[in-house]
Amino acid sequence: SYYAAIWANDQAEYANPFFAYTGYQTAIEAGIVSWRWFSKYMNPEYKPIPSSIIAEGEGFWNGAGDRGDQAMIAYGASRFALALGDRKVAEELWPLIEWCIEYSARKLTSEGVVASDSDELEGRFPAGKANLCTSSLLYDALNSAAYLGKDLGKSPKLIAGYKTMAKELKVNIERYFGASVEGFETYRYYDGNDILRSWICIPLTVGIFDRTQGTIDALFSPRLWTDQGLLTQAGSATFWDRSTLYGLRGVFAAGATEKGLKYLTDYSNRRLLGDHVPYAVEAYPEGNQRHLSAESALYCRVVTEGIFGFRQTGLNSFSVTPQLPENWNEMALRNIVAFGRRSIDIEVVRSDNKIDVTIFQNGNLYRKVRIKNGSSLNIGL
Repeated sequence: SYYAAIWANDQAEYANPFFAYTGYQTAIEAGIVSWRWFSKYMNPEYKPIPSSIIAEGEGFWNGAGDRGDQAMIAYGASRFALALGDRKVAEELWPLIEWCIEYSARKLTSEGVVASDSDELEGRFPAGKANLCTSSLLYDALNSAAYLGKDLGKSPKLIAGYKTMAKELKVNIERYFGASVEGFETYRYYDGNDILRSWICIPLTVGIFDRTQGTIDALFSPRLWTDQGLLTQAGSATFWDRSTLYGLRGVFAAGATEKGLKYLTDYSNRRLLGDHVPYAVEAYPEGNQRHLSAESALYCRVVTEGIFGFRQTGLNSFSVTPQLPENWNEMALRNIVAFGRRSIDIEVVRSDNKIDVTIFQNGNLYRKVRIKNGSSLNIGL
């Protein structure tokens, strides 16, 4: 099956942020084209951008209303612009990012979280009037936009506003969504939710670690984890690989490396080496496990953003938070092509009870630092 469409989640949120640092020009061009299509739907009334642009741009699909699509677009476009490091492209994307953030700000509820009609599951499972995923994505988008806006010389007042809004949103996410669900100190997905949901992993992927242990315990409990990965909702039979891959990325980012590696290995053996290969699957039982290529970028991001903790912090800067597994003496991430087409290699080698992190730029040694495993290192090129 082929979907002749550009989606705010599949392309904008999942794949494009990864494509930006692959050096693969066809994918990068596809990403830029997708942002241009979404930009066409900006409007002064702040009506939502459609969830999907279809039929070679001749139409659009918006059948589930506002799914939090503006948060998805702002999240993806800001990360894409930062990693690509092309100032001209970043300037082109800035109005879209700013518009989507303003739209989301206008959707804040009295509790300070983002309201939406549904989420990317489009009503298949309940999402309430405000869901954890949308607010978490906006939190990350605000931080990325602050990094990007600073490098582009945007208004200091606007950038300060983004930073303040991000801090407030983080507090409100904890206050509104933080809860004990089925005995786990984790998150409710929406107001009134009392059943574990797979998307409780989202905060871990955007640097919110307030409820790390309870969330990880819940994700890998028999209530959610199966031999096919995460169930969408505890007690159901439905699974979507996207939430499994987000979950694994978040678990690594949170430092639960050994647990994450075990389940990543299990998933890899089934999807990459097993009887259903080589891409992530959309859903089961719906679609009978059809492949989805964009979701498969999320597998790559388990490694880049999870195990290596790669995070864009400017048009010429990034941070890494390597999580070297106990039984590995070394690991390397080679030929990240980012920040103005620089080639970046990251090597991590165990050294007694610490790790040596070596950064190469265009094949030349740039920096070597000994740090504690799981610590962050900031790199300005």
